[in-house]
Amino acid sequence: MVTRTVEVSREPSHLCVRDGQMLVLRRLEEARPIPAAPPNLAGSIPLEDLGVLIVDERDTTYTHSLLAQLAEHGCALVVCGRDHHPAGMYLPLNTHTQLLARLDAQIAAPKPRVKRLWQSIVRAKIVAQAANIADRNARARLLTLARSVKSGDPDNREGVAAAVYWPALFKEVPLPEPFRRRGGEPGAPPPNALLDYGYAALRATVARALVGAGLLPALGIKHVGRSNPFCLADDLMEPLRPVVDARVKYLATQGNWGVNLETKAELLKVLGEPLEVRGQRGPLMVQVVRLVASLVSVLIGENDRLALNDFPLLPHAANIWRTAKEDASDSASTPHAQAESGQGTDEEPEE
Repeated sequence: MVTRTVEVSREPSHLCVRDGQMLVLRRLEEARPIPAAPPNLAGSIPLEDLGVLIVDERDTTYTHSLLAQLAEHGCALVVCGRDHHPAGMYLPLNTHTQLLARLDAQIAAPKPRVKRLWQSIVRAKIVAQAANIADRNARARLLTLARSVKSGDPDNREGVAAAVYWPALFKEVPLPEPFRRRGGEPGAPPPNALLDYGYAALRATVARALVGAGLLPALGIKHVGRSNPFCLADDLMEPLRPVVDARVKYLATQGNWGVNLETKAELLKVLGEPLEVRGQRGPLMVQVVRLVASLVSVLIGENDRLALNDFPLLPHAANIWRTAKEDASDSASTPHAQAESGQGTDEEPEE
């Protein structure tokens, strides 16, 4: 299908939709300045404080000036559809001063380095999942899987861990039916919709940080999709998903399974969740920027490891990861144990 490119620039207009058609309406009267204290004012937020704006009200209207200034301030706009799930994302164009150099580094990253990046991401994700689990046996299995992740995760330890994680996460939660993760599927049983909403907010946060760092979100480490412009965001958010999972589990235990004003507000609080990275404490949204900065340092060759091993996502995750690494060091004392743990047997020289 050949699509059209339309520019609206001749006169002030109002764009709207009716019966599947975009309508371009001429403005019939001059725009009036907004008074200092509009009688219908519901709130006021400084643009510089906005990181992600999520709109889930179909009758919301926007001015061109607002959209332009959101982009200038680096804010990501997420628009929800009829099903109240995020339908689209509006990101600022990349204006980083080292844009070309960082894109070159991203494209030219040696394959062994990219595979080790994915290894670090998967390990950190599984350890963070373990931190969410109360069942000691399931947690031990997850930590064992985390220790056995090899470069590039050729054995799909991520998928094996998911099969352990999801049943254990909602084991004691009174859900209408046994939980099965069915992401993005209309009509999927609860609390799938809550997870989807939380992940969408997280994805927008990571994508915004990637663009701000001069990276191309479409060029992923592991995720690949011709129609997915946010593959790298999907890669980098993997270790952060358990933060959303923990909040969804809390809501589900309270009997809140559906996506509504109350549950959405709770999920958005995740972006302000206090986390600690390398001794620096701050909200998740700020820590994502630090995480992306560490990715840049790996891509340009300043560091060889992504700063994830010391990225405690939950209050007790740091101790769990420390124990896992100590156990891995002990178990790697013999060649046989070393091969089982995946430590030191899968390093590849960079080309």
